[in-house]
Amino acid sequence: MPTGTRAAAALTLASVLSGKSLNQALPPWLAKVDPRDRGLLQQLCYGTLRQLPWLEAVLQQLLSKPLRDKDRDVQSLLLIGLYQLSDTRVPDHAAVSTTVEAIRELKKPWAKGLTNAVLRRFLREREELEQALNAAATAAHPQWLYNKLTKQWPAVAPDIFAAANEQPPMTLRANRRKVSRDSYLEKLKAAGIDAKPGAIAQQAIVLQQPVDVGELPQFEDGEVSVQDEAAQMAAILLAPKAGERILDACSAPGGKTCHILELQPSLGELVAMDIDGVRLQKVEDNLLRLGLAATVRVGDAAKPPDALGADSFDAILVDAPCSAIGVIRRHPDVKVLRRESDIPQLAAQQLAILLGLWPLLKPGGRLLYATCSILKEENSRVVAKFLQQQDDASFKVSEESWGEPCSHGRQLLPSIHGPDGLFYAMLEKSL
Repeated sequence: MPTGTRAAAALTLASVLSGKSLNQALPPWLAKVDPRDRGLLQQLCYGTLRQLPWLEAVLQQLLSKPLRDKDRDVQSLLLIGLYQLSDTRVPDHAAVSTTVEAIRELKKPWAKGLTNAVLRRFLREREELEQALNAAATAAHPQWLYNKLTKQWPAVAPDIFAAANEQPPMTLRANRRKVSRDSYLEKLKAAGIDAKPGAIAQQAIVLQQPVDVGELPQFEDGEVSVQDEAAQMAAILLAPKAGERILDACSAPGGKTCHILELQPSLGELVAMDIDGVRLQKVEDNLLRLGLAATVRVGDAAKPPDALGADSFDAILVDAPCSAIGVIRRHPDVKVLRRESDIPQLAAQQLAILLGLWPLLKPGGRLLYATCSILKEENSRVVAKFLQQQDDASFKVSEESWGEPCSHGRQLLPSIHGPDGLFYAMLEKSL
């Protein structure tokens, strides 16, 4: 018998609160619920996590004492119940009754009365409860992150918070080897799927509402891929040229690798490397679906394999591991799992990757540094430190008009109906 959706959502959320990523915690429960309820399960998990700091601050006021660690499932169910009442179209009576009923599946009958009382009190006192919240909780962000973003992006911080708390748009990349963007927009229209061209990337198409990829015309034939518009700028900025040897140094799951190949059919060689051999299989899968070819290999970008060869690449793309602060709306578990102490460690790793890869670049070559963070510690400051240590490196000022100019790069900030938050900086190696 399939598991109830609210109970499955509660147990998924409890796993995330215990330190597991949503990508790890959710799939087993998706397999256990009725297929018709999988969309609702995803909505409850993603939506609750996007609003989690707000929900936790409200719940704290509604409980006379904190729940014990062993009752994290009950805590999670209460948060999901509050999310349904505050942010979904589920009727209030249905949200309360289905949440209370889910207690039975958690096998904690003592919590039934508590759940009913907490949710009904929220309905009565919502306005007063909200007024008691501090600014970070109101913005639904952890205090440390709220402080950083308001300090680094004071003029647009409210917009950043709003975008991070909304479901992201579904954006496609038309494969120009097989179809033009305009032609594919016509195919979507014929299929009854509302869409519009992206604002900054030439192949980008933004859907009015997300759909299953199985509904996309010729998806399996490789005419389109799912990729946010901000991420599409990587291949465009790298501007691959015929005959070049290019390294995508942190390539999984392969979206940028494939886009480079779509833009330039006459490359000398594209090497797609990643430290995670399991995730590299996704690169292989994407290449196969799109009918593209690359050299795929496991390797640590901070200590690249000698076989790659010094001074052998015309261009290198470094989509570095980062905090993912710019894509929280797609990975809302970041609000739970990421700590302020992680940021200096990530910045050190990013610098090590740049230093490790630089010897592979030919004199006169270019390296595009990218992250999906909007924190300056991981972006312009990492580039500045690298330039201080590398005499033969220079920063190329971007001539682009999109995003925000930084001291060493250009920053796209997340927007509700627009791109994710990604950073780009182009570095050149002197002859």
